[in-house]
Amino acid sequence: MKDRRLVLGAALVLLALPVLLALAEAVSYHVANRSNGSLVSSGTRREYLLYVPRSVDPTRPAPLVISLHGGAMWGAAQKETSQWNRVADAHGFIVVYPSGVGGQGPRAWEADGGPDQARDVRFISELIDTLAAHYNIDRARVYANGLSNGGGMAFVLSCTLADRIAAVGVVAPAIFLPWSACPDRRAVPMIAFHGTADRLTRYNGGPSWVARRRLPSIPAWTATWARRNGCGPDPVDSVVAADVTRREYVRCADDAAVVLYTVHGGGHTWPGGKPLPEWFAGSTTTSIDASSEMWAFFRAHPLREVWRPVEPFPE
Repeated sequence: MKDRRLVLGAALVLLALPVLLALAEAVSYHVANRSNGSLVSSGTRREYLLYVPRSVDPTRPAPLVISLHGGAMWGAAQKETSQWNRVADAHGFIVVYPSGVGGQGPRAWEADGGPDQARDVRFISELIDTLAAHYNIDRARVYANGLSNGGGMAFVLSCTLADRIAAVGVVAPAIFLPWSACPDRRAVPMIAFHGTADRLTRYNGGPSWVARRRLPSIPAWTATWARRNGCGPDPVDSVVAADVTRREYVRCADDAAVVLYTVHGGGHTWPGGKPLPEWFAGSTTTSIDASSEMWAFFRAHPLREVWRPVEPFPE
C-alpha cells in the first residue's frame, strides 16, 4: 500500500510539473514585461517602463533618453531589443520606454499624421514633464529614438516637439508622416540605422507585406532631412565594418548633423541589440552597437536653447 502511495504521489508530481512550470513561466513573463509607471493623458491611462541606473547622480542634471517600441510591441520589449539599460549604466543617464496604444498586449504609435497622432505627442510631452517633476532631468538633453513604428514616431516628435527633443535616432523606421506635415521650426540632429535586406521597411522604399502604403527610400529620406537641416550637399562616406557603411552630412545649420548607417544584408533589427526572430526580421549585425552609437551622437548634440514647460495641448 505504501509503495502504491509513493507511485501515485510521484505520478501526481510529474503531472503537475508542466502546469507549475507553465505558471512560473507566465509569472516570469509578466514580471519581465510589465510597466512600472503610468499617467493619464487625453483621458487614457498610458504606461511606461522607467530605468534609473545607480550611476545617475541625483545632484546633477541627468540626460533623458526616450526609446519607442515597434508596432505590435511594448515598452519592455523595446528595452530588451535595444539594450539601452546597459549604455545607461555606463554613462549615467535615465531611460524611459513608453508604450503605445492597444490595450494589454501589442501596442502601436499613431505616427501617420492622422487625428490620433496628437494624443501620442501629448503623451510624450506630458511624460517628459512628469519625469522632470520627480527627477533631476537635464532639460537640454532629452532625446528620442525608436524601432520601426517607433522610429516613425521619433520622426513625428522631431516635427512636433522640436523645442523639447534635442536629437533623434531611428532604426528601420516606418515613415508615414509627409515632410509637408513637418514645419521647419528647428534643425534637429538625426542618426539612422537601416539594413539593405529589411523586408518590412525596405531600404529603397515602396510597400511591403506589413505596410501597404509606400514608404520612402531611406537614403533619399535621409538626404531630405539633411537639406531640411541646411547641411552641405556633399556627405562624407566611410566604411565602419565589412557589413556597415556610414554617411554623414556636415556643415549643417546649428551643427545639426545627419548620419546614416547602412547595414549591408541587415534585416528589420536593432544593430548590436537582442536579435529578433531571424525568420521574421532577418539578420542582426554585431559589427556596431546602435544604442552606443546613438548615445555618442546624442551627447554631442544638446539643445542650444533649454525648453520650458509648455501650455497644455488643446483637447
